[in-house]
Amino acid sequence: MTTFPHNLTTLDYLPLENIFFPAEMPSNKVMILLHGRGGKSEDFTWIPDFFAFEEMHYVLLNAPSIYNDGFSWYDDDLHDIADVSTLLTQTFDMLFEKDFDASQSFLFGFSQGAMLTFEFGARYNQKLAGYIALSGHLHHPSLLLQEMNKQIKDAQWLCTHGRQDEALDFKTASEQIKLLQQGGMNIAFHAYQKAHTIEREEMEMIQRWILTII
Repeated sequence: MTTFPHNLTTLDYLPLENIFFPAEMPSNKVMILLHGRGGKSEDFTWIPDFFAFEEMHYVLLNAPSIYNDGFSWYDDDLHDIADVSTLLTQTFDMLFEKDFDASQSFLFGFSQGAMLTFEFGARYNQKLAGYIALSGHLHHPSLLLQEMNKQIKDAQWLCTHGRQDEALDFKTASEQIKLLQQGGMNIAFHAYQKAHTIEREEMEMIQRWILTII
C-alpha cells in the first residue's frame, strides 16, 4: 500500500487553502476533494492512503468561509454558490494549466462538497475523467441540466447516499439524481444503509469504480 508523508505540503499558488499529497511516481492525474459544511481539508487526509493509487496526486481544498470549527462553501444562496464557483474555476484552471491533466483527473465531494461536484463540476469548462458525489443534495437540478457544459453530459458520474441520512434526506437525493439521469447524465447511483457519513464499504466500491477509468 502507498504510504504518504505525514508532513503535509501545500500548493501555495492556489487561491484556496489546501493540503497536497504528491503521487508516488510521475503523473498528471489529480483528485480534488471538497469537504462538507463545518468540515476542513484535514478531514480527508486518510483518503490517499485508503485508495493507494500510486499515480494519483491529491489536492484537499478548504472552503473560504469559517463555520463553527471548520469551513463552509456557501450559505444556501445562489449568489454564494456563484461566488465559490468562481473561486473553484480559478483553482481548477491553475491546476490544469500548471501541473495536471483534466481528462485524467477526478472531483470528489462530500455533503456541501457533493453539491458543488454537481453544481460547479457540471458547469466547468473542462471535462474530467470522473465525478464522485457523496451524501449531497443539488440546489436546482433542472437548471443544472440547462446550464451544464454539454461536453460533460456523458462524463462518468458516481453518486452515493445513505437511507438513514439525518442531514440531507435520501428521498430528495434519489429523486434529484433520477431527474439528472432522465436528462441524459451518465450517473451511477448507490444507496447505503448509513447516516450522513462515509463508510468503508462505500469507499471500496468507489475505489473499484475509479480503477475502471484510470
